[in-house]
Amino acid sequence: MRMTSLALAFAALLPATAFAGEQYVDETGFAVSGYDVVAYFDLPQSAVGEAQPDPVPGRASLTAEHNGATFAFSSEENRERFLADPEAFLPQYDGHCAYGVAKGGKVPGNPYLWRIVDGELYLNITENVVSFWEEDIPGNIDLAEGNWPGIEPDGASGNTIPQFSSAAPLSE
Repeated sequence: MRMTSLALAFAALLPATAFAGEQYVDETGFAVSGYDVVAYFDLPQSAVGEAQPDPVPGRASLTAEHNGATFAFSSEENRERFLADPEAFLPQYDGHCAYGVAKGGKVPGNPYLWRIVDGELYLNITENVVSFWEEDIPGNIDLAEGNWPGIEPDGASGNTIPQFSSAAPLSE
């Protein structure tokens, strides 16, 4: 019993990424549909209820592997920033829709439907879902955080992002 308690205590000290679930990867073969996850943090963020600026496409020649997925970047500088601290830039819930996780499931996150909250990148699946998400962002994050440990071990969503056509990654 004591050994089990020590093992559980040790596991609680490990970084969350040690237990990361599968990253959502769509038909592009890239995480976040090939958009540069670092660039989101340099974009101006729109007010709640307004559309966010378009994400920045990554380049097929500038990539990094993390959590079993390939991430593309728009510049070598962004790639290096990611490699120095991937956890600072990863979308929450392995790139799945934040509102979907709040409701207890895994569905794809659309790279065009994003918001940064308290330094964390969140994606949602459709504009309609964004409106529900934005009605109570802190409450939805609380729900998602409560649901995530139970659904994180499940495989990544195999669904396609509805009404989405990716322009990323840019090829050389």
